[in-house]
Amino acid sequence: MDSATYHVQADWDAEAAVWVATSEDVPGLATEADTIERLTDRLRVIIPELLVANGLLSGEGTSEQL
Repeated sequence: MDSATYHVQADWDAEAAVWVATSEDVPGLATEADTIERLTDRLRVIIPELLVANGLLSGEGTSEQL
């Protein structure tokens, strides 16, 4: 199985009191959560969906590929 690396930037927004994640590697990625754990959980769902939607990843076996 081939693997790929996707870089995600996560920053704390003190004014909004949330973690904000963006990525140049994952088109359309912009999400936030109040804890880093919740942000990580969101990213595990959102990243594969965005990669499939952008044609960067096959929809087959997506959960096994990441």
